[in-house]
Amino acid sequence: MSDTPFGFGLPPEEPEDGDEGRKKGGEGGQGGPADPFGFPGTGLPGGAGGLGGAAGAGNPFASMFGAMNPNDLGAAFQQLGQMLSYEGGPVNWDMAKDIARQTVAQGTTGGVKDASVGPAERSAVEEAVRLADHWLDGVTSLPSGATTAVAWSRAEWVEATLPAWKELVDPVAERVGAAMGGVLPEEMQAMAGPLLGMMRSMGGAMFGQQIGQAVGTLAGEVVGSTDIGLPLGPAGKAALLPLNIEAFGKDLGVPSDEVRLYLALREAAHARLFAHVPWLRSHLFGAVEGYARGIKVDTSKLEDVVGQLDPSHPEQLQEALQGGMFQPQDTPEQKAALARLETALALVEGWVDAVVHEAAKPRLTSADAMRETMRRRRASGGPAEQTFATLIGLELRPRRLRDASRLWASLTDARGVEGRDGLWEHPDMLPTASDLDDPDGFVHREQLDFSEIDKMLGEAARKRDQGGAGGEEGEGQK
Repeated sequence: MSDTPFGFGLPPEEPEDGDEGRKKGGEGGQGGPADPFGFPGTGLPGGAGGLGGAAGAGNPFASMFGAMNPNDLGAAFQQLGQMLSYEGGPVNWDMAKDIARQTVAQGTTGGVKDASVGPAERSAVEEAVRLADHWLDGVTSLPSGATTAVAWSRAEWVEATLPAWKELVDPVAERVGAAMGGVLPEEMQAMAGPLLGMMRSMGGAMFGQQIGQAVGTLAGEVVGSTDIGLPLGPAGKAALLPLNIEAFGKDLGVPSDEVRLYLALREAAHARLFAHVPWLRSHLFGAVEGYARGIKVDTSKLEDVVGQLDPSHPEQLQEALQGGMFQPQDTPEQKAALARLETALALVEGWVDAVVHEAAKPRLTSADAMRETMRRRRASGGPAEQTFATLIGLELRPRRLRDASRLWASLTDARGVEGRDGLWEHPDMLPTASDLDDPDGFVHREQLDFSEIDKMLGEAARKRDQGGAGGEEGEGQK
């Protein structure tokens, strides 16, 4: 069985005491991110012996009573009831939210547990974003996109970003739900209605558990709302996480105020791009969904489970999900969807990298070091990329970030700031993957002016409408 959740990507590295932690989890300790049926916070045994595992084959729940006190037992059955009674969409998002909050409450990053953000930290973030926006005014024609600067705790980041995760994850989860409904012949589905309903509830719960654990873990590592190149937070908010920024800059040898300001520059630059390029968010999310539609589900694994499913052993379905059930289709359409997404991410990250460096270089002594740190963090597949690969089987790694950054810098030299930023007016004006191979050719190529074309089309439409109205009026006068 694969160790990767749902057979996707690579999970974050295990801690050094991971073996001991897993041993404790299997003996009734609290489950961790790699223990979806450990029921965080309840002490319910995880692993092979959890929730009716092999240790309790005769009486699946008997092994729980000796390991749990009455309060833990009540919490375990409450969560089990929540799992089996869920009747919503493909993901139990209430469970995902609860588990993400529990993961945040239990976890530490940099030796610091989550805590409410104090007035001094909020003031420091607001001032950093205000100064960052002022510096960006001189290096981009796009106006400020941050109407509010906010300092979030890790728990606040979870709350604010779950709607975006829902939009990104649901398309893949829906494919699992459809596969669960189609593993039996049509003539048998009516008879197996309760079983299929239970499987869907379990599938939604297991997705909810996995997503909650991944998002909760990620909340301990991100520094803002745009770490994966997508806008996860509400529009108009530039968000930073002071606790995580402190942990991020701890070993860099850079003053903490410079680290905060550099990250504020990146967050504010992303905010400008997504606020003033209205089609960009839907373009990126649509590319993710297009890729997700090309994922096929190995229903043979589900068929095996359906034929042998024991209601007291829901981990059987979890094992099927972990066994590499999702595979990208090797089709031209799927490859094209992946290429579009990778290119779009590289262009977004490359533009942010270029304008932030232009703003920071004359003002921050650490600009070069911070730039290289962030480039490596994004290009090497950091925690955010690994988490996303776990959730939907897709790596959001901007593999051509450096190429895109060089192209945007060359465009600045050749066409100026307005000429460079004007390319964001229409998706067809942006560089393609082949343009990243030949940046000089793209920089000096004559570009179509889509604003003039739109103006001409608008004029023609108005004349046509006026002509039609005039004709009708003339007919009436006759």
